[in-house]
Amino acid sequence: MAKKSVVAVIGLGRFGKSLALELMSEEAEVLGIDNNPKTIESVAGRLTHAVVADSTDAEALEQLSVQECDRAVVGIGTNLEASILTTSVLVEMGVPLIWAKAISNSHARILRQIGAHHVVRPEHDMGLRVAHLVRGRMLDFIEFDDDYAMVKTLAPDYMIGKTLRESRVRHQHGVTIVAIKRAGEGFTYATAETVVSEGDTLIVSGKITDTERFSEII
Repeated sequence: MAKKSVVAVIGLGRFGKSLALELMSEEAEVLGIDNNPKTIESVAGRLTHAVVADSTDAEALEQLSVQECDRAVVGIGTNLEASILTTSVLVEMGVPLIWAKAISNSHARILRQIGAHHVVRPEHDMGLRVAHLVRGRMLDFIEFDDDYAMVKTLAPDYMIGKTLRESRVRHQHGVTIVAIKRAGEGFTYATAETVVSEGDTLIVSGKITDTERFSEII
């Protein structure tokens, strides 16, 4: 059997608690840490371990064996000092992968500077994602680094009945059709000879601006 991933989630507010419970549903082992006893009571029995502790105290985290976790998530948001100090402690402990929540650009920059491997801004990132979905015909949107994105969108009318080679999507719009899904079927990899039918859902990759323009085509 594969070894279960062990994740420390520090700060069990709305973001941290939701993340911890989702990780549990995916069969990870979760060590939940928060300095509020009532918060820990609310997740007792729902996480592998749930402990009241001061996450800025390196000795306290060492006693909880956080250094042995595969990864850690700092879900502390509003208390910037605690967020930064906790992340710093995790870095010094040598935790292999550290994810940290930020509430502003400056907060995110500091977290990266002190060694967080991944920094997320849940409210900000979700706002951007929803804005992209609202603008056009996208069904889903994922943004990556370097102005790159993958989107799920319905096939525009002009592609119906044509192969991807005939529709010249990459040449005309600068995007690549990665996969295609027909109603009642799963996604399959797209090839130049794939014929697009009415109602098909496409997975499209390319620069953000190009994928946005493509998703707005009727």
